[in-house]
Amino acid sequence: MELQYYQQWISEFYKERGWYTLNSFIRVGFLAEETGEVARAVRALEIGRDRPDEEEKSSETLIQDLTEELGDVLDNIFILADKYDIRFEDILMSHKQKLEERFNEKNTGKEGTK
Repeated sequence: MELQYYQQWISEFYKERGWYTLNSFIRVGFLAEETGEVARAVRALEIGRDRPDEEEKSSETLIQDLTEELGDVLDNIFILADKYDIRFEDILMSHKQKLEERFNEKNTGKEGTK
């Protein structure tokens, strides 16, 4: 699936439900909440939950839970980008360029190290 298509689709989906109009401060709060849910999903995969009030889940279910939570994080990022007219492709290209410049062998003094 193309990123631009998905960014447009998720924005329309949120608009239809009235979620898009929430201000960016609220959206960042949702992003923080979803990031916490990613942490919980990773914990369940890596060390378990050790909760007697919860049923143990299969590894496939735990991976599905993590996949869904990562999607929730990405949706909030897509919406924030869309609110400021930033294309996701531009975010990726800008970040790639920043990392290449920051960790260029000449800049790090670590020639030959990768």
